[in-house]
Amino acid sequence: MGPKRRMPLLRWSFWRLAAASRNINTTGQIGDGREAAVVDYVLTNARAGDIDDVVATIDKFAYEKSILINVGDEKGELLDAAVRRADPSLVLELGTYCGYSALRIARSAPKAKVYSVELAEANAANARQIWAHAGVADRVTCVVGTIGDGGRTLDSLANDHGFASGTLDFVFLDHDKDAYLDDLESIVDRGWLHPGSVVVADNVGMPGAPKYREFMRQQQGTGWNTVEHKTHVEYQTLVSDLVLESDYLG
Repeated sequence: MGPKRRMPLLRWSFWRLAAASRNINTTGQIGDGREAAVVDYVLTNARAGDIDDVVATIDKFAYEKSILINVGDEKGELLDAAVRRADPSLVLELGTYCGYSALRIARSAPKAKVYSVELAEANAANARQIWAHAGVADRVTCVVGTIGDGGRTLDSLANDHGFASGTLDFVFLDHDKDAYLDDLESIVDRGWLHPGSVVVADNVGMPGAPKYREFMRQQQGTGWNTVEHKTHVEYQTLVSDLVLESDYLG
């Protein structure tokens, strides 16, 4: 791995990302066009219908063109393993971005239906193009909204997509870090989880989800069993991160 891959401080796209936190929180995008650019890059360079090649092409873009804020290749392997362990039929992802993590989930659980909730319509449109190119659009669906919108998105998942008591096998949290705990509790309150459901949370170390981490520590052995995976922020090895993998005990 070359120095620009290991140390993002050497890359202009990192500094543009660092200056764009307000954009990310309000629009879901960095603000310099990299999200649209990765769609064009995938459509031009990845083999249609080849999910492995689409994932690899997104990773190549993130290393060689512009850093992306999806889960990335290193943490993606942790996500893959958790999905395979859960062997889910129904998956809920919070935070679609460019559709990368949903691709990894769909690849690891080829029989699952994956629903990804995204606040930004532009991100949803980008992700749908990438999913279609990868050949998974029939089993990966983006729902535009947020869990914290007064119940509208939760109602849509229930009424339009069949979410019901005990049906949800796997949840991936990779959206607003301050909303992790509240949104998970809203899902639990709906009764959709069952004993053995698995929840994976990205970026618990950086930028951090301290309320969520503390909750899982307090619930250890009673409501949840959690493993903390030490890893790195996406697409570099300089900055550390944590991914939490939690089994729901009911």
